[in-house]
Amino acid sequence: MTSATPTADVPPPPPRTDVPSAISGRAVRPGDRIFLGLSRGSGIALLVVMGAITVFLTYRSVIAISGDHANFFTTFDWNATGTEPKFGIAVLAFGTVVSSLIAMVIAVPVAVGIALFISHYAPRRLASPLGYVIDLLAAVPSIIYGLWGALFLVPHLTGLYSWLDDYLGWTGIFRYGDGAARSLFTVGILLAIMILPIVTSVSREVFLQVPRMHEEAALALGATRWEVIRMSVLPFGRSGIISASMLGLGRALGETMAVATVLSPSFLISASLLDPGGGTFAQNIASKFNEADEFGRDALIASGLVLFVITLLVNGAARLIIARRKEYSGAAS
Repeated sequence: MTSATPTADVPPPPPRTDVPSAISGRAVRPGDRIFLGLSRGSGIALLVVMGAITVFLTYRSVIAISGDHANFFTTFDWNATGTEPKFGIAVLAFGTVVSSLIAMVIAVPVAVGIALFISHYAPRRLASPLGYVIDLLAAVPSIIYGLWGALFLVPHLTGLYSWLDDYLGWTGIFRYGDGAARSLFTVGILLAIMILPIVTSVSREVFLQVPRMHEEAALALGATRWEVIRMSVLPFGRSGIISASMLGLGRALGETMAVATVLSPSFLISASLLDPGGGTFAQNIASKFNEADEFGRDALIASGLVLFVITLLVNGAARLIIARRKEYSGAAS
């Protein structure tokens, strides 16, 4: 039996040049061209719509501010229908920011805790139904939240307000007298319930995308369940939590009907969060739009422009945070 003769090294074949150009990523097929055109047209249309909204709000706002006989940013009054219109957004800006911050302080820790329980603690039989119930809260209309807040939440917060006044009233922030609990603090609690499903859903998806190897490595080193979450899960999902919180903040800033149903509006800024009164941009627009004349509507549009700018800044900040750390999307796993 003859032995096989050694063969010389054969150079690798040259790369094929007859590969169809359809897989090169360029739009050469008719379907690709159509899809590319539709996608590009959709993006351009969105920019045109946003630009048109900005131009409209700016034009009407300039008309209103030029006819304002008071400082638009510092006036504690809203009388846009008088012979000498005087209106300002000081109370509205304060109420919008304070109620939204209260909602964030209450909702974000609860939402993160629920997301961690669903993703790392709850058994599968409980995690799926619980996640479905949390997501279902986002489908409840705002007016339903408002009715529930006015008929159930407001009467049952009197005891909490009295307790806060007894133990924290010396701070001035939680000083409470008599009257219905129709204050910015009540609005913040209601907004916290409304933004809870948004923050929970996004945070839960972020936690589920943590690389499994990170958690198994921590467990192999003897870490407990909480230490795994503290060292692996939370650092990995930090930017996702912040982005989810900003999405919830955008929802809280623009909420209208629920706030208008619960809040007792007044153009006064009180040091106590429990005093009835206050106002927000969206609530003021909803309550005064029908009774306003043409100039009064321009004034409301001017306040809407301020809210529009604040919302854009919040969403822009969320996008910047997402761009800074992309590994929470699961690309690194």
